[in-house]
Amino acid sequence: MSRPYIEHIGIIVDNLDRSIALFESLFDIKPSGIKDMPDVGLKVARLSAENIDIELIEYTSEAAFGKLVMGAERGLNHISVKVENIESMVRDAEQRGIKALEGFPRPGSHGLVAFFEPATTEGILLEVCER
Repeated sequence: MSRPYIEHIGIIVDNLDRSIALFESLFDIKPSGIKDMPDVGLKVARLSAENIDIELIEYTSEAAFGKLVMGAERGLNHISVKVENIESMVRDAEQRGIKALEGFPRPGSHGLVAFFEPATTEGILLEVCER
């Protein structure tokens, strides 16, 4: 089995524009894209560093699906691992007692995504994605 590929880390921020400006001014990293996702109450900026991508995520609605999945805490939120076949991976995980959150897999900001219940992943919010 090949080593896992960490696709990105997700960080919840209060203000997307100010957070982008911080990364630009300190590290000269500009977003490769910004995606508005009103159906789940998110606005997401993707920043690409040499060795990993960072998603800066701003809640645009306090009662939307995105906040229900990722929680209210600001800061480091989740780790996403790239998979080849998300349906197969979710089935395999569930056979091991690791449960996908209700409503997943579903389209995300970067392909199909699935989050897992932190109660089944040692309290870590894990996401898998298939581009």
